[in-house]
Amino acid sequence: MSHRLVRVCELLKRELGLLISREIKFEAPLVSIRAVDITPDLKQAHVYVSVIGTAGQKNGVLQLLEKNRPSLQRELSKRVILKHTPILNFKLDESIERGSHVIALLDELEKN
Repeated sequence: MSHRLVRVCELLKRELGLLISREIKFEAPLVSIRAVDITPDLKQAHVYVSVIGTAGQKNGVLQLLEKNRPSLQRELSKRVILKHTPILNFKLDESIERGSHVIALLDELEKN
């Protein structure tokens, strides 16, 4: 990934994090933007969201983000000046849960 794309991804991640924390109220206790991957033509952005909560809360967060996607894109276009505002695609990032599961398995092996 080019240096420019990395900078754009970090900028989108920061601005989306601020927008989401300020504009949307979630049932889940903790929702954060883990990463943003953008296509080289800057037209699509995959936003990876980390949610700590139940499975129902996770689905609710994704549904709420999809419902508010047009307004988030509109606000993002005001904050980040690009030729095209990327279309946001929200995806659930479960890397924290996988990591904690692996640590729990390692702890269990260490006890035995």
